[in-house]
Amino acid sequence: MDILTHGLLGGALAQSCSTKAEARSATLVGFIAALLADADALIQSATDPLLTLEYHRQFTHSLIFIPVGALLVVLVLWPIFKKFGQPLGFRQIYLYALLGCATSGVLDACTSYGTHLLWPFTGERVAWSVVSIFDPLFSLILIVALGAGLRWHKNWAPRIGLLLAAGYLSLGWWQHQRAEGVIHAVALERGHVAERLTIKPTMGNLLLWRSIYRTDGVYHVDAVRVGIGGQAKVYPGESVPAFDPPYNIAGLPAESVLYQDIGRFHTFSEGYLALHPDDPRLLGDVRYAMLPTSTRPLWGIRLDLSHPASHAQFEATRRMSRAEIDQFVGMLTGRN
Repeated sequence: MDILTHGLLGGALAQSCSTKAEARSATLVGFIAALLADADALIQSATDPLLTLEYHRQFTHSLIFIPVGALLVVLVLWPIFKKFGQPLGFRQIYLYALLGCATSGVLDACTSYGTHLLWPFTGERVAWSVVSIFDPLFSLILIVALGAGLRWHKNWAPRIGLLLAAGYLSLGWWQHQRAEGVIHAVALERGHVAERLTIKPTMGNLLLWRSIYRTDGVYHVDAVRVGIGGQAKVYPGESVPAFDPPYNIAGLPAESVLYQDIGRFHTFSEGYLALHPDDPRLLGDVRYAMLPTSTRPLWGIRLDLSHPASHAQFEATRRMSRAEIDQFVGMLTGRN
């Protein structure tokens, strides 16, 4: 989730458990603590572009890190609070920091990117795909709740906000199930057996979803709009051959750095790999694209087979043309 929403959720949870006298300080602690997990973005390497992908949403987002993260927050904030005469002591700061830290991994697991929630017990990324990484309505619920709690010094406001936020995520789960059911039916109509299928929300809404399924070595990408009521509408998308290492990188030594990087990217993308349809040397994560019907990946790695001893370069494209924006809005609003 975006960093602001992380802070809002952490602040709201801490505020909901605070006393009237501690509400402002508790909100600040919870807000800051909820941001700590995303400090993993600082783990980077100038020579290994994939390092940040491996560590983003990894150990700092795990459940086991929550008490450790809370302690780190306390060690930073307690001297500051003490200096400026804030009403919170060490124990209170730790409690509110614990609540703030507890929200980070769980909220990110609700998105489609994937979070190492159970690290180090398993390397599996948890991705429930019930909300976009940026959803203004979800954030607005938390902003109103947090503001009302600070305005009237009543913790019933953030509690109601948290209930509404949980309801919104539940709605996302329901919409996800509906979209998945529609795509299963579409695949059967096409005579396809979906060997793998994933459904992901598109940016900023719970109405339009991106579907990717694999059958006979080909990924089929579609968009499906499931309104709160009425019939679902499917927008058929593009298809692309799945990445086949024996064919696509024949002759690349298995012990080479590039070969190992392909394996790392394969793990990160859960195997959803395909070559860019317009750039055969760009290996993309077919799960993500700016347009929900497109096979042009949002990011990928550059395959320079002439330099197998060098790390693969990571590339990302987040630009949309005016025509693509209009197409996205049309699908979001249900136009033909």
